Amino acid sequence: MTTTETVPAPFDPTAVSNQAVFDPTAVQDVDSDLYLLDNLLDEQAKDVQKRVREFVDKDLLPVINDYWERAEVPYELVPKLAALNIAGGTIQGYGCPGLSRMSASIAAAELARGDGSINTFFGVHSGLAMGSIDMLGSDQQKQRWLPAMARFEKIGAFALTEPGHGSDSVSLETSARRDGDSYVLNGSKRWIGNASFADVVIIFARDEADNAVKGFVMEKDADGNHPDGYNATVITGKMGKRAVLQPNIVIENLRIPVENRLEHCDSFKDVNKVLAATRGGVAWEALGHAVASYEIAVAYAKTRVQFGKEIGRFQLVQNKLANMLAQLTAIKLTCFRLNELADEGAMTSPMASMAKMFAARQGRWICSEARDIMGGNGLLLENHVARHLTDMEVVFTYEGTDTMQSLILGRHITGFSAFA
Repeated sequence: MTTTETVPAPFDPTAVSNQAVFDPTAVQDVDSDLYLLDNLLDEQAKDVQKRVREFVDKDLLPVINDYWERAEVPYELVPKLAALNIAGGTIQGYGCPGLSRMSASIAAAELARGDGSINTFFGVHSGLAMGSIDMLGSDQQKQRWLPAMARFEKIGAFALTEPGHGSDSVSLETSARRDGDSYVLNGSKRWIGNASFADVVIIFARDEADNAVKGFVMEKDADGNHPDGYNATVITGKMGKRAVLQPNIVIENLRIPVENRLEHCDSFKDVNKVLAATRGGVAWEALGHAVASYEIAVAYAKTRVQFGKEIGRFQLVQNKLANMLAQLTAIKLTCFRLNELADEGAMTSPMASMAKMFAARQGRWICSEARDIMGGNGLLLENHVARHLTDMEVVFTYEGTDTMQSLILGRHITGFSAFA
């Protein structure tokens, strides 16, 4: 028997210039909703989805890569973000939109589909800062701060994490001491999004009088300056979430008026109310990153030619895409069900932990597979996947690491706590 061996043609460098350049806008023709879950959205959620997606496609995507690479916040987008009228999410009254949980979640997913930094900027302001005031503040305090924050006239930050207490945030050491008509705070915070320029910063500290964790609202003065005793230094050299600023904060004899103590924050259990309310939102963010990366990978596979045909015709690429879509669908199903449970008042901490753990883990994998399908081109910011992949590394860690979420779930499964 004789065989004929096909000898590959020599590589022709000039052939590269003849190949079609990938156009990221081609993702508009990609369907990532195989189970038609978007059909379950009500009119409000569909409207929010449409408006936020238009903002992402027309305003955010054309400029975000340059800001991300320079590690700068795209402040030019803030007025357009404000015009969407989604800040405050589900908060009723006080100038907030009073969205349904699903509408607010869809907004987070759509923002993340555009960029993780913008989603974090928005989530810290709308979910954590405004959420803290709504859940832990008095009516007077809500009236005082929320309307301006809903209009983005004042930007918020949420200062909980400390250099020595990341996952173990309950052990925070920042102190607060009552002194006349003020509280005097001392300590430090780390990874506090927006805190270098925020107008309103929620600071959690342990009251020296009763050792209980309480919340305090620090404001800029009339000249737009942070008060003495508050020093925020932006963390540099980040590999992800580069277009949002996350400083270290040193707090030295910082005076905060007594009336700025959040009236209904008397223990870390109260802080946990805010964290529990926002943890599910991280799963929705992971969904947004996964959707973006999957859709880009599909569009790329349909146009990228190698060995004489589109790579989407190869079995290995189709296998990757099929598994990516399956995992993306599983993330989306998890997010939808978690919202249903929350609306029913049946959501528990283990449920939220499993959603965050699963969505972040599989979302990171989907972004990685998309990068692999795109080869070297997946490393380029112009094709967006590299940004989603590195941002997903942050999502995998923040709001409770993968390991901590698994231990919360493990405690629920076994009845034994593996951590203090």
